[in-house]
Amino acid sequence: MCGSKTQARAGKQRPSTKTERIEAAPKPQSVTTVIPQSVTTVIPALPEEAEFDLKTHDDDASRDHNERLTPLAVIKYTLSLALLLFSVVVTVYLIFKKGTKLSSDASPWLAICILFLAIIWLGMMEGQQSSLVGLTGVVDHLVYRDTHPIAYKNITLAYRGNNLDRYVNGRQFMVVICVFVINLCGAPLPGVGIFGLPDAVEEIFLSSGLAMILMTAMISQLPPQVNASHCMIDFINNYLALFTLYAALVIEFLGFCHACYLVQNLISLASGKPVKTNEEPRTWPQSIFFWLRVLMSLLILGSSFAVTIVALFQGKTTMWEGTPDVVSLILFFVLLAIVGMLEAMQIAFLATSKMRKEHRGTSFFGKKTVEVISARNGQNLPAFMIGRQLMVVSLFFILARVTTIDVTVGEGENIFGVSDGVQQFLNTGLHAALLMTILGSSSWKLAASAFPVAFVNIPFTYILLYMGLFLDWIGICSGAWILAKIEKRMMNLQFDETYVGTPENPVLSKDALDAMSRDVFDEGIIKSRDDLDGPTQYNLGGPTRSCDALDDVEVSFDLEKGTSSINISSGNGSEKEQ
Repeated sequence: MCGSKTQARAGKQRPSTKTERIEAAPKPQSVTTVIPQSVTTVIPALPEEAEFDLKTHDDDASRDHNERLTPLAVIKYTLSLALLLFSVVVTVYLIFKKGTKLSSDASPWLAICILFLAIIWLGMMEGQQSSLVGLTGVVDHLVYRDTHPIAYKNITLAYRGNNLDRYVNGRQFMVVICVFVINLCGAPLPGVGIFGLPDAVEEIFLSSGLAMILMTAMISQLPPQVNASHCMIDFINNYLALFTLYAALVIEFLGFCHACYLVQNLISLASGKPVKTNEEPRTWPQSIFFWLRVLMSLLILGSSFAVTIVALFQGKTTMWEGTPDVVSLILFFVLLAIVGMLEAMQIAFLATSKMRKEHRGTSFFGKKTVEVISARNGQNLPAFMIGRQLMVVSLFFILARVTTIDVTVGEGENIFGVSDGVQQFLNTGLHAALLMTILGSSSWKLAASAFPVAFVNIPFTYILLYMGLFLDWIGICSGAWILAKIEKRMMNLQFDETYVGTPENPVLSKDALDAMSRDVFDEGIIKSRDDLDGPTQYNLGGPTRSCDALDDVEVSFDLEKGTSSINISSGNGSEKEQ
């Protein structure tokens, strides 16, 4: 490990150590940096010029994430695409027959255009969330600043202060509104029949909403999630993604869902772990404005919750007939918790996707979860996203049946005796949508964003992971894989490893390498280059240490803040220096 000298940058001689090879970025820097092996456990050293490999990660990444095409997979793809095609034909036929709300009130062509735009925008929301959350790992964003300028703008804005949490909060409300618009355009009106199909088929595909679920999930939600699981940088390198980010931040600013932050702080208080923040403490005016929006959100949430509970107890919801009111109430809370866990798992898995495996799961179930999600050359992550999305859509459909109010206006049975106009608004279900957004989605996502590893370590996460993988294996939404491949080719998406490497072997920009070299050799981590010439000893910020002791040295760099820390452990304990 210790010993000979090798050529270094700027013509200076530095001692040679055992180096690890990393592959180059698309525009490799002609830089040679040699660092002790203990340091390369965190940030690997560049190889010597003679060993520099100009090959990119593209070929390896493509092989890593491809799945074998088996006869069973072909059957599942075919049946799934057939169901999707039938659902699309049914929906389009209903629209032109004026069998949906918007097409009957306005125009079929207007309904088709709005449906098309809503599907595209919803797909961008789904993929962008995966990208922005996933890239929070150990990634040097300067590597792709020149090749992906719009993606870099997205990242710069999203990672400024606590904007990522704000985006997650605002985006979820946008998703609910977008899904509401899609249903307004394509959901069938009562009593509308098509093609003379049997009543059972119409009940399954129309009354139950299965056609809309399959069309929305397989076209708009799943392909972007599958692609953005591994092609995060390319996916957000467009102006629609940048516009979506700004829109989510504006909607969050309005404060309708600010009650989520109160839930996040309560979880932090209960766990004893402070919520991570990248901003300075709020000033008095900022605090007043923030808590006023929290109060407004709580009032809206409380009103929606009270209306829902009263409607459940009085049997005034669209829940299936014969279901006891108490069962409906219990089902509401249970399903809300399951949906929340599924939403949190998505954030937790993406937020830890760029971490080393040993850092992603620290408990018994956490390690098992990481093993499963990393299996099949990384294919289990997008596979879970497909199964998870099917579970979420189905559970939200059941929750909609549980919470949507069914009161005939004008008969004096209005909830809390409100006016007919207010009752008509409550019958739309928007209050329930806001309720499910805050309690069933945004609050859990913000908690998972603050404590991603903690959610990975929960035993229930392991169970839900297998449930999601099982639903993907069944194949009802397997056609999303084919649509994801088509989308990937149309958008020319490349795997992230092509640009930033892997967590174990990252690609670093020239600025990062300069900062790393300066921190290691000039700021006290290694005091003297002459000391490194000795075959048996190093000098790390204090007394000289043996080569064996260097194996217990861990150096980490924060590339955004420009800071470094060193952790030295030994048989007598450990010490940390920054």
